[in-house]
Amino acid sequence: MRDIINIENLPKGDFAEVKEVEIPVPWGYICGKWWGPKNLQPIIGIHGWQDNSGSFDKLAPYLVDYGFSFLCIDLPGHGFSSHFPKGVVYNHSFDGVYCVRRIVKYFGWEKIILIGHSLGGSITFLYASIFPNDVAKFISLDNCGPRVRNPQTLLPVACYNMDQLFEYENNKFYDLCYGYEEMLDIMMEGHNGSLDREACEILMKRGMKPSPDKQNCYVFTRDPRLKIVAFPFFSMDEIRDFASRITCEVLNIRADQGTQLEQPEHYDLIVDAIERSAKRVERVYLKGKHHIHLTDVETVAPIVLNFLLSTSEVAKTHNL
Repeated sequence: MRDIINIENLPKGDFAEVKEVEIPVPWGYICGKWWGPKNLQPIIGIHGWQDNSGSFDKLAPYLVDYGFSFLCIDLPGHGFSSHFPKGVVYNHSFDGVYCVRRIVKYFGWEKIILIGHSLGGSITFLYASIFPNDVAKFISLDNCGPRVRNPQTLLPVACYNMDQLFEYENNKFYDLCYGYEEMLDIMMEGHNGSLDREACEILMKRGMKPSPDKQNCYVFTRDPRLKIVAFPFFSMDEIRDFASRITCEVLNIRADQGTQLEQPEHYDLIVDAIERSAKRVERVYLKGKHHIHLTDVETVAPIVLNFLLSTSEVAKTHNL
């Protein structure tokens, strides 16, 4: 029987090979970081809303040390990836599904493995339900699937969001410029304590760039229109229908101070629904915050590796 991986046995991963990639798409490029051997079909990593592929910078070297290849993408409008043309509204979850599908078809991959954090977890959920025969495993980090939103809370902000889009299109927010330390402060404040300073510095390697007009000043690389939360949202019945199509092996890692839902009971209900159809579901509950894979990789990496290397059919639940 394979030994259980623990953090004491993990290599440090300091010298993992990484290469910048650009994948052509009709509106420009999907950019990302390819860790490890290029002759192996990689695990595909999908970051959270307004983050970028740097989200996996600490986890990736551990995967490479255990023989995996890992492609971490910047979703459209994030990081170094091209922004959508003006007039196009981001639909975060389904944009990600289309993006992953384009990449899979571009390279001709089969039986893929996905790792998604937050929004990336919603994308992996949807992809595994829409293309159940094409996914071998997926790992969801502090996410159970697309959010179920109540009309009572959604509709009052819908008018504001739609009108705000036109403000963004008029370039009102594209040229806002900040000093380096101020940029990090904004990042930390925006994530409500989920990120420490080091994690912010990692994400901002792709999250900001020098201003073309001002010295010692930086602008965000992400598209401001990403802040607009577009329709549609899902009902619980719809999420259950999606979940009923997931047949692969699933690892769900949840942080106790992580994702906050309008109805907290939905998290376990959705994972329960996945469990009824999936080949295997492993649930792990950890102490930590939303970006736990970035701020506490020593805890997360052994769990991820054990799941990736395991072929057990037995579902597991852990509280750590």
